[in-house]
Amino acid sequence: MADQLRYPFDRVPEPAETIEVAPGVLWLRMPLELTGLSHINLWLLDDGDGWTIVDTGMNTDGIRDLWGKVLDRYLGGRPVTRVICTHFHPDHMGLAGWLCDRWRAPLWATRREWLFGRMLYLDAAEVAPEFFLDHFRRLGFKPDAVEKLRTGGYNHYRQSVWEIPGAHRRVVDAEVIEIGGRGWRVIVGHGHAPEHACLYCGELGVLISGDQVLPKITPHIGVYPSEPDANPLEEYLDSLAHYRHLPADTLVLPAHNEPFHGLPARLDYLQTHHDERLAALEAALGEPTRVLSTLKVLFRRRLKPFEAFLGVGEALAHLHCLIGRGRVERGLDADGVYVYRRTQAAADAA
Repeated sequence: MADQLRYPFDRVPEPAETIEVAPGVLWLRMPLELTGLSHINLWLLDDGDGWTIVDTGMNTDGIRDLWGKVLDRYLGGRPVTRVICTHFHPDHMGLAGWLCDRWRAPLWATRREWLFGRMLYLDAAEVAPEFFLDHFRRLGFKPDAVEKLRTGGYNHYRQSVWEIPGAHRRVVDAEVIEIGGRGWRVIVGHGHAPEHACLYCGELGVLISGDQVLPKITPHIGVYPSEPDANPLEEYLDSLAHYRHLPADTLVLPAHNEPFHGLPARLDYLQTHHDERLAALEAALGEPTRVLSTLKVLFRRRLKPFEAFLGVGEALAHLHCLIGRGRVERGLDADGVYVYRRTQAAADAA
């Protein structure tokens, strides 16, 4: 699949530098300190009398300093007129409040992304709540691991973001937003986040894909305590169809890695990748199996602690997808821990 993607730019922007990737579309890159991710791509869109910012980076002193340099160098004296966030994750919405406050600019986002970010910011606590801990007890986490989660607090999101604005301008699927005299159509995807907004400009042949479509890594799709029975992977796979109609030569501007051509091939890969993982997981569930034991099926290396935490969420997403398809059933073992096993129908088909 890799040889079917083309990367039209021979370098990436340095911190506080921009590269024009299409008329009126500037690419900038901010550092990240997240597992497996060193950067996030952000976008400045020429909006005539001002600028529209798409995604913001995390809330750190260093990134605010970099934004200050970018705003001084590249705005040409014109203000920021709005901040659009593709979704609520802290590397995307982390500085939305700061930028909106600085420029008295509105935050534009889908309703569910704004609500989720606002809720997580306000719902912070020094000690993790019981519903959060019960989720991991049911998954077989040992008491000492649950205690670490309890004392680790329930404020990690708040630590990474400026206060999420108390108001927003809602954007919806299929809406066309005029930016700089060009129409950008909102294409909503699901799974990675509740209501992830991508932006497509047919005139430019450009898709700002956020985390929904990435060229070198697969978006994280997990199940977490706030919605413990969710089926985000099925939602994500269904969402791939939302981008199938776009022209094959669309320039995709992802949140991570580099801009690329080859959207149809990447969509095919993402579908096949998850189909293969689902098949491997189903095949391994001949006997009742705890979720922690599935990690070695889905991941081919030993995971670091935080990677394992995310890995459990991804494993649950795959298990819930199989449950939704009638291929796997969930039960409880003698310790009250969830176990998963192929259904008889799946076993017979095998």
